[in-house]
Amino acid sequence: MMQPKQNKEIVSTARMLRKNMTREERHLWYDFLNTYPIRFRRQKILGKYIVDFYCAEAKLVVELDGSQHYTEEGLRNDNERTAFLRGYDLEVLRISNEEINRNFDNICEYIDHVVERRVAKMKCK
Repeated sequence: MMQPKQNKEIVSTARMLRKNMTREERHLWYDFLNTYPIRFRRQKILGKYIVDFYCAEAKLVVELDGSQHYTEEGLRNDNERTAFLRGYDLEVLRISNEEINRNFDNICEYIDHVVERRVAKMKCK
């Protein structure tokens, strides 16, 4: 069972992150995910983590990674987080901020493709 929203500290952090999204998060949210036909949530608490974007119907997490994610510590933390989320049958897409800035349309097509594949998979279960 997924850990519940645990404490007020993580809820307030999620709210703060929603209000202070990065430029790339705002771009993906307001220019694609916010109006996507299948609902996405932003800065969603899943267990002990706050994920950037979450689609319950597709069991999909989309994480946007800035430069801090490519340090040794950042990679280790991301691997731990991804393993935790995969333990709940969630697929995790990690997309660099650079990709959002350079290939936005292709990234949107990629996310759309993954959502369609995941939703079809869920319907077959």
